[in-house]
Amino acid sequence: MTKHPAGAPAAHRRHGLPRKWRETFIHALGETSNVAAAARTAGISPSQAYKVRRNDPEFRRQWFAALCEGYDNLEMDLLCWLRTGKVQDMPGQTPDEQSTDKQKEKDVEQTTNRAPPAERKFDAATALRVLTAHRESVARERGRQTMEDEASVIAAINAKIAAMRSRERATAHLLKTRRKAGDAAKRKTGGRDGEAQA
Repeated sequence: MTKHPAGAPAAHRRHGLPRKWRETFIHALGETSNVAAAARTAGISPSQAYKVRRNDPEFRRQWFAALCEGYDNLEMDLLCWLRTGKVQDMPGQTPDEQSTDKQKEKDVEQTTNRAPPAERKFDAATALRVLTAHRESVARERGRQTMEDEASVIAAINAKIAAMRSRERATAHLLKTRRKAGDAAKRKTGGRDGEAQA
């Protein structure tokens, strides 16, 4: 029997994996740049995600695009920290949503009698090292995406040119056939027309 990762109810699984886990995983990977955290969010193991990435080119493309987005987010966090001395809360959250999240954390602390989690500090040095280490792979992925876009445009142009050449050949063949038919008709009627004119 397949052992399911914690947080992924068996009722939502199909073939051992949660439904729509790919979308959840890719979204979380874009936000965190952390494969293990994204896998936990999607209710799968990291090894399952890596296996699908090896076997599915489209998923692999989405994976690298999400990592590029994640590194962009990290860059923005670092810039924000350098400018203001603090990292912004979750992108897109309103102040009301942020206060609601903080209240939920307090409620959990009170009901479970657990100490509040330590406030996480932004480590600029680690962020810089991570960005430096992944700069090459992010640049390579962005270049690959650009090449794919260029390749698809070139392929579309080549397909249009091929279709135009095909139509031109068909038109030339049709004109040649009509000329031959016209010449043959003139030869048949040409002799009679000449007699009639004389």
